Amino acid sequence: MFLNSITTDPDRISRLIDIAKSSLWPLLEGAISNTIPLTVISFIFGILLAIFTALARITHVKVLQIIARVYVSAIRGTPLLVQLFIIFYGLPNIGITLDPFISAVIGFSLNVGAYASETIRASILSIAKGQWEAGYSIGMSYAQILKRIILPQAARVSLPPLSNTFISLVKDTSLASVVLITEMFRRAQEITSRNYEFLLVYTEAALIYWVICFFLAILQQLLEKRLDRYGV
Repeated sequence: MFLNSITTDPDRISRLIDIAKSSLWPLLEGAISNTIPLTVISFIFGILLAIFTALARITHVKVLQIIARVYVSAIRGTPLLVQLFIIFYGLPNIGITLDPFISAVIGFSLNVGAYASETIRASILSIAKGQWEAGYSIGMSYAQILKRIILPQAARVSLPPLSNTFISLVKDTSLASVVLITEMFRRAQEITSRNYEFLLVYTEAALIYWVICFFLAILQQLLEKRLDRYGV
């Protein structure tokens, strides 16, 4: 019905073209001002949290192991949308009110940290034990072995899945609209509330997400090829 109305009504074609043109910049502005910064900041904090969590999981300190396991289980076992609602709408009930952007960063960082920690942990465990033994044999400490031998190799192994996590995070930021952040999807909602052209505007937003993820995938491939030069 939508396609039929387009092909039989020249005025509607002109109107849709005008709406597509007028909505393009607001959508891009939402992506530039909030979607991309939210993705980058959340991923950085998430990866840092993931590293600490992964190290806690493989440590011999039982308390740290338990805390890390509970954290990972709780985050992976609950929907991201619910987590955002708890942080932004639930915490004010106990006197903790956070800025929407900060709430989203916390929510996405916790989510990335839980999932990425398993990737990093698996990458660390995939390094041969002989690497640890070689480090100890030349007098290196546990921290030095991690920093100079294990983590660099684990980073190379974990790059593809972590890159996929980053790309997925770009799309997940659309959920930030529920905590009142005017990222790209929120802008699309605002636009459709005025013109009611849901299919056109949401498709336009989807195409922008696709383009962003497409170029990120290309960068991922280039980075993997570069790291392969140093592969064993």
